[in-house]
Amino acid sequence: MGKIKKLKKLGGKVSRPCPLDEQLTRDELARPTGRTKIRSERKDGDDEYVEGQLGRIILKQSVAQLKEMEEEMEEEEFPPLGAQRPRFTKRPTAVKLSSKSGKDGESEESSDEEVDETHAAVPQNVDKVVKEFEDELNLAEEDKKVLEHFMNKDALPQRKLADLFRDKITEKQTEIKTQVDASSVQTVNLSPEVQEMCAQVGKVLAKYRSGPLPKMFKVIPKMRSWEELVYLTNPDKWSAAAMYQAVRIFVSNLKEAMAQRFFNLVLLPRVRDDISFYKRLNYHLYQALCKALFKPAAFFKGVLLPLCMSGNCTLREAVIVGSVLAKNHIPILHSAAAILKIAEMDYTGPNSIFLRIFFDKKYALPYRVIDACVYHYLKFEHDRRDLPVLWHQSLITFIQRYKEDLSPDQKQSLLDVVRFHTHHAITGEIRRELLNSKSRGEDDSKMVVE
Repeated sequence: MGKIKKLKKLGGKVSRPCPLDEQLTRDELARPTGRTKIRSERKDGDDEYVEGQLGRIILKQSVAQLKEMEEEMEEEEFPPLGAQRPRFTKRPTAVKLSSKSGKDGESEESSDEEVDETHAAVPQNVDKVVKEFEDELNLAEEDKKVLEHFMNKDALPQRKLADLFRDKITEKQTEIKTQVDASSVQTVNLSPEVQEMCAQVGKVLAKYRSGPLPKMFKVIPKMRSWEELVYLTNPDKWSAAAMYQAVRIFVSNLKEAMAQRFFNLVLLPRVRDDISFYKRLNYHLYQALCKALFKPAAFFKGVLLPLCMSGNCTLREAVIVGSVLAKNHIPILHSAAAILKIAEMDYTGPNSIFLRIFFDKKYALPYRVIDACVYHYLKFEHDRRDLPVLWHQSLITFIQRYKEDLSPDQKQSLLDVVRFHTHHAITGEIRRELLNSKSRGEDDSKMVVE
């Protein structure tokens, strides 16, 4: 069967061949096909979105770039509370105290910039944070009258920062001259040029608000005679923002002992002056206290313990400094040493606030520290003065956290103490906690019997 007959039988359409000349003519000309192609039109308009993985990558990069720009602007300026920060401002020019060109100065300033990890950790509204912390302590007005009986009436009046700093330097120089032969001591004689430059730096720091610091001030912590150089800059006239920047620099460059002296001689008097005058603490000084906690040993020896030992620490000062301790992480060994020192001091109202803050952190304290705290409360067994509510609050916090670490004798002694010093809302809870809890070593004895 031929091909044509087969296609006809299957029902297919068979095309008849045309003459050869017509076939040659038809092949020379292009003929339109019956198939139509549908192509998607490309639109380059701005209102179209890029879809798929490319769009996600572009969006992620743009968000990261915007965040980086905002962080750079926050590092350049520290706006006051409540004021709206302008988004695009011109960077203030650096204060030049040398003869170098502007470009070199800018490059060196950019290389000396550090990442400020404290600015993001400190709350913007410091007054609100302090007020909430004060509400948590539940301080009563009657406690102020009771706490006057525990204040050190023989404490010396608070001196100015400049006088205190001058006396400390003179005392140190006298101590060195008495211990070492005067012929072998090489005193540091500052040239008039250095003294004049320090005076100029002090004038800049007195009006400092934001921006880069003088280069001379960044070199001071690396000098052997840094105390004399700091004194020449008149630290009692520094602005609050300059004090925060100074704490950043000195914390990063000084060792524990030197940082402790700077906190004790410069930072603590300035904080106490600001609180006593304004009844609140400046935002930059609050930042400085948080930054000082980066060296916990220096902070405790230079700020917290001298504040407790002064005998005239007010409740307002204790609440503000206590909020700094409560909002920041502190290593357990440094906290345990601070609790041990505070428990051995003479009692004042602020001591109860600081002890309660440390107890609320729920550290696993050594038995030596717990025994010192128990002895601290046992000292009031024969004290017939009316104790403030702060004392009862710190005692119940201590018992709630460490009741299972107390021995049976210690629990009985504490029950004898609360028998004489009672509070209508707290004493009953203290007795229930002591009577309905296991003592130190009970689990071990049960395991031995089994």
